[in-house]
Amino acid sequence: MPDQKYRVIQWMTGDVGQAAIRHFARNPVFDLVAVLVHSKEKVGRDAGELAGIDPIGLSATDDVEAVMAVDADCVFYTPVIMDVDTVCRLLRSGKNVVTTSGFFYPSEHFRDGGGQIRAACAAGRTSFHGGGIHPGYAGDILPLTLTRVMSRVDTIHVYEVVDVLADAPADHVDWMGFGKDKDAFLTEPTLLGLGVPFFAQSMYMIADGLGVTIEDITSELEAATAVRDIPHDDGVIAEGTVAAQRHEWTAWVGGQPFIVFHAIYVTAGPDSLEPPWNWGETRYEIVIDGDPPTELTLKGVRQPDGSMVHPGYTWTAMGAINTIPDVCDAEPGWRNHLDLGLVRPRGLVRP
Repeated sequence: MPDQKYRVIQWMTGDVGQAAIRHFARNPVFDLVAVLVHSKEKVGRDAGELAGIDPIGLSATDDVEAVMAVDADCVFYTPVIMDVDTVCRLLRSGKNVVTTSGFFYPSEHFRDGGGQIRAACAAGRTSFHGGGIHPGYAGDILPLTLTRVMSRVDTIHVYEVVDVLADAPADHVDWMGFGKDKDAFLTEPTLLGLGVPFFAQSMYMIADGLGVTIEDITSELEAATAVRDIPHDDGVIAEGTVAAQRHEWTAWVGGQPFIVFHAIYVTAGPDSLEPPWNWGETRYEIVIDGDPPTELTLKGVRQPDGSMVHPGYTWTAMGAINTIPDVCDAEPGWRNHLDLGLVRPRGLVRP
């Protein structure tokens, strides 16, 4: 139904949640009916103001029970870490849930939570879907779609390259361990390292889509250090400490590397790094070896003045938001990317 509107609740207002509010306010397909916040200083403020746009006449609240009681078709759930019990409450209450917080594709890592979600969907006659940019798009939908124009696939490489100081929030410097001693960084758990089960979901989706079985997933980690102090908005990355990192995760099929994810985060150019890594600008890049060898790059668009903004948080939000109508219209259950098929975004073409 082209004229159908979907009543949505925005659950949390971080960077992804703010991008969502801006979209819901402008897309006639959606009616934003409630906004839940965590910080006390956000309570009572207009949701539009929180998202950096004009007021939209809807005040944010931290009253979970009140939001739970709101009549809505879908909750867009965007905390960094998912609370499975909360998501299941929402599903059992009759609200569909689309999230960027995880559960992108069924895998062994999410057996227990996946079972809870399926049971909640059955109880509430609702649907659940996890999406985003990576995992949830660049590392699964794009490479799997790209294989459609190929005759043979030998290996799939997915590169995520991020110039942190140019294209990521300042808090990523500390979160990701930049400025740490190299030996400590390589031996202690890292933020990206802890995320391997999430990225593995994308690997399993590709493997299932191509009809092969992953036997093992292995990981490697390398770091480059600063050859001079690297200043940033919140301080400095000291000479001799970690200033770039490269994570590599490999899915093995038939005893051979088949899918390799490369996550490369840098804070400076090669003249400031040892070794002098030069990975180029922020982007996602898919390289498939086979017949014919094929490559696809996803990045922001350089403007006439030479600037280029990396739309990472908008991509994350929209990769999930654009599934909401299809998820709401789907049969109850955990609906992954293969279940949904070709998503039909609605309300994107407008005056």
